[in-house]
Amino acid sequence: MLRLGKREFDAHEPVVMAIVNRTPDSFYDQGATFRDEPALARVEQAIAEGAAIVDIGGVKAGPGEEVSAEEEARRTVGFVAEVRRRFPEVIISVDTWRADVGEAVCEAGADLLNDAWGGVDPRLAEVAARYRVGLVCTHAGGAEPRTRPHRVVYEDVMADILAVTVGLAERAVALGVPRESVLIDPGHDFGKNTRHSLEATRRLGEMVETGWPVLVSLSNKDFVGETLDRPVKERVVGTLATTAVSAWLGARVYRVHEVAETRQVVDMVGAIAGHRGPAVARRGLA
Repeated sequence: MLRLGKREFDAHEPVVMAIVNRTPDSFYDQGATFRDEPALARVEQAIAEGAAIVDIGGVKAGPGEEVSAEEEARRTVGFVAEVRRRFPEVIISVDTWRADVGEAVCEAGADLLNDAWGGVDPRLAEVAARYRVGLVCTHAGGAEPRTRPHRVVYEDVMADILAVTVGLAERAVALGVPRESVLIDPGHDFGKNTRHSLEATRRLGEMVETGWPVLVSLSNKDFVGETLDRPVKERVVGTLATTAVSAWLGARVYRVHEVAETRQVVDMVGAIAGHRGPAVARRGLA
C-alpha cells in the first residue's frame, strides 16, 4: 500500500503527479505558472484531468540564476498554503533538496517532499520524519544540485541506483518517515547520460522488485529529446512511450506536464495488464 496525505493507493493503482513550476525560467513552460493565478489554475486543471498529486517547485532543476533558500521559500510556502486551502483533498508535494524549505512547506500543509537531488541535505529526511510526511528518495549520481552530468561512468548504473535509493529509503524509515509513504526514483537525466537513463528505464523492474513504490519523472526530459532528436516542445510522444514501458514494468507514480495524456496511457496499460476493466464495454454486445 502507498499512503500519501489523506489518500491510500492499492498495489496496481497508478498515481499521476502534476508538475507546477513556481519559477520564471522552467525549461518546459518558461515561467507560465510563476505567478499565483496561473499556477492555481494549473492545479485546478491538473486535478480535473486526473492528477492525485501536485508537485510544486521553486527552483529550476538545471543551471541558471542562483536561487537562495529564502527566495525558494517565498515562491513556494504561501502557494502551498493557498493550494491546501482551496483543494483540501489534493496531495501536495514540494520539489526541494533543502531542509529549511522542507520544514517551511510542511508547516504550510505539504504532504510529500520530493528530494530530486539524492539526499544532498540529509536533514531533509529528518524533516519528513518529524512531520510524518512522505519522501521521494532519488538517485542523482552524487551530483550537486542544478549541475549537468559530464562524462559520468557507472560500472552498473542500475546497481548504483538500487544501492543509493534503497539506502536512502531505509534511512528515512529508520528516522521515522512512515514506510508506506516512501518512494524511490531512478532519477532520469540526473547524474546520467542518455544511455544511462534508457538502461534505467529498461531495467525498472529491478527497482519494483525491491518492494518500494517507484516514481518516475520522465516528462519531456533530455534523454527523450536526444533519443529521438527532438526539441523540448516535441518530446510528448517519446515521453508517453517511455511512460507506457514504465507502467508495464510496475512504476506507481508518474511526475508529468501532460496529465490527461498520461492518465490515458497508464489506464490503458493497466487494462491490458488486467488490473482494471474498460471504462465502457459495449462492443459485440448490441
